[in-house]
Amino acid sequence: MATKLPEAPRVGMVSLGCPKNLVDSERILTKLRSDGYAMSPDYAGADVVLVNTCGFLDSAKEESLEAIGEAIAENGRVIVTGCMGKEAEMIRLKFPNVLAVTGAHQYEEVVGAVHDAAPMPPNAFLNLVPESGLKLTPRHYSYLKISEGCNHRCAFCIIPSLRGDLVSRRPDAILREAEKLVEAGTKELLVISQDTSAYGVDIRKQPRMWKGQEVIPHMTDLARELGKIAPWVRLHYVYPYPHVDQVIPLMAEGLILPYLDIPFQHAAPAVLRRMKRPANEAKVLERLKNWRAIAPDIAIRSTFVVGFPGETEADFQYLLDWLDEAQLDRVGAFRFEPVEGASANDLPDPVPEEVKEERYARIMEKTAAISAAKLQAKVGRTLEVIVDAVDGEGATGRSQADAPEIDGEVFLRDSSHLKQGDIVQVEIEDADEHDLYGVPLA
Repeated sequence: MATKLPEAPRVGMVSLGCPKNLVDSERILTKLRSDGYAMSPDYAGADVVLVNTCGFLDSAKEESLEAIGEAIAENGRVIVTGCMGKEAEMIRLKFPNVLAVTGAHQYEEVVGAVHDAAPMPPNAFLNLVPESGLKLTPRHYSYLKISEGCNHRCAFCIIPSLRGDLVSRRPDAILREAEKLVEAGTKELLVISQDTSAYGVDIRKQPRMWKGQEVIPHMTDLARELGKIAPWVRLHYVYPYPHVDQVIPLMAEGLILPYLDIPFQHAAPAVLRRMKRPANEAKVLERLKNWRAIAPDIAIRSTFVVGFPGETEADFQYLLDWLDEAQLDRVGAFRFEPVEGASANDLPDPVPEEVKEERYARIMEKTAAISAAKLQAKVGRTLEVIVDAVDGEGATGRSQADAPEIDGEVFLRDSSHLKQGDIVQVEIEDADEHDLYGVPLA
């Protein structure tokens, strides 16, 4: 007679915020799955719900608090983790029924809280997990976190107080994880951290052996090795240190994608100084020109803050003129928003909300026009595209210039024969402000 095994507790997860939080969620779920826990796709089937919060902006905090409230209302057994764990007292005051509150990347603490809240029954069978761990993204792309924390003290940011100073992972551990992800079906690795360019500065004298060779913990060396493992490697959150120039030849060689996500934040020197960021915008323009000479197809994405305290109309016009010269491929903009604990809150000359809105509209109009012109120039070309989704009407994918969720897409006709994760050659037939349209070549 077969022995009936006891049913494993089920865990639900709500993951908010940036890709770094998503990686944290994947690690937590992977550990819980390896401990024998089952996963629940909804509140009703969960014995306990984890809410991985974001606390970067006040609007993100509001979204996190709403998610906690919804989880308590729908399920009642809630554990809070992530960036807002720093505000445990406030969370407990607002939601006295939460079971536990832990901070960002405190994996052991949150897993321990789950064990306390929903203990595994005696002799439960431990289900095996894939070596690559559990993922919250499609099988064909994966985020690869290479460090935690940040050494910068930008006036508008509280990440160091939430996640601490930079702590880099060992290069061999990163490469081993990348290899497992690719073996499990990953075609595109998206390298993330708070400051990818700073990778290894804390462990620079600790090279590690990988495949019989020494690998130095440095962004260029790591990118080169990752390029040998995955078909596509995309670099995010790259601070424009001088040594970033060294990765551009790797793009020209085809080892990594010709794509850099650089959060410039502004261009006007006076604003950059108040933000406590380097004010070398003229040199950046020259470097962009040099990068494009080496890797003509390089796509530069960035984000900018408008309405920072003290930003004058002249400062903002300087930014618009700089964007005309820089010709960035993808741009996101944010209206300045005070964040509790940020030094920018104490700066004089706040910009009125109506002025922020007007400037936000102007920068989005400017960058949309630049994007439309750059995409129109791709009509008639053949581009490599990774397929994200296929249905009866066709397929949707992304070019090498497009990161998932934040950039544009490529809509494919006559493509229902394709599969998710395929990397195909596509003839571009049309374009709009943000997206491309094409047909896969036989």
